Formats: sequence, C-alpha cells, structure tokens
Amino acid sequence: MWYLVWPILLVVCANTFYNICAKSTPEGINAFASLSITYVIAAGLSIMMFFVTSNNKNLIAEITNINWASVVLGISVVSLEFGYISIYRAGWQISIASLVANIALACVLLVLGLLLYKETISLRQFVGMIVCVIGIFLIRM
Repeated sequence: MWYLVWPILLVVCANTFYNICAKSTPEGINAFASLSITYVIAAGLSIMMFFVTSNNKNLIAEITNINWASVVLGISVVSLEFGYISIYRAGWQISIASLVANIALACVLLVLGLLLYKETISLRQFVGMIVCVIGIFLIRM
C-alpha cells in the first residue's frame, strides 16, 4: 500500500512548495533569470540523484537512451513554471490558481486519455468532469 501512497504524498508536498515558490518569485526579476537558477539547481540535483540511485554509473550512456519525451518534458516544465509565475504576477490567489489549473488539467487529461490511450470514461467520471467545469466558473465569479 505504501508504494501507492508515497508518490502522491511527494507530489502534493512538492507541489505545495512549488506554488509557494512561484508566488514568492520577486516581481522585479525576469522570470527566465529566476528559472535559470532553478534549473541549474535542478540539473545538479538530478545528476547527483542519478549517481545515488543508478547501478550503472555511466551518465553519458544513459543519456543516449533518451527519446523525444525528455526534450518535450523540458519544454513543458519551463512553460509550466513560467505559466505559474505569470499567473501569480497577474494577481491570482494561491488558494485558487492551482485549483483552477489542476481542475482544468484533469478535464483535459480525461479527454486525452480517451482519445490517445483508449482509456474508458465512466458516466461517473464524465459527470465529475462537468461538475469540475461548473466549479471553475463558480470559483472565478
């Protein structure tokens, strides 16, 4: 059971700090300068964790195994973080911005799961998606 729970707890904890940090990024700094420092630290930590967790200590050999997903993930992460910094600079409240973004994301992923991965959508999931969309409108009123 713990193997199912700990990743969710990690995502929730990391996302909590992520949103606090995105909202706390100084207004006067260029967002991409701030993100550059973020990624230098992230790269260093990722390399360190590779050596801690890998039996094969050949980083270059591992890097040769990447595909398009690693490149697009990098673009996605920069876009995501710039988006959140922009959301908070536009004046969104921390209690609402992430909620609206994650509800919208859940709805998009539900549809993409159906279209791209042939996942099934139950009536309950479809109704839940409709309730989420209504919730977004209610939150922003």
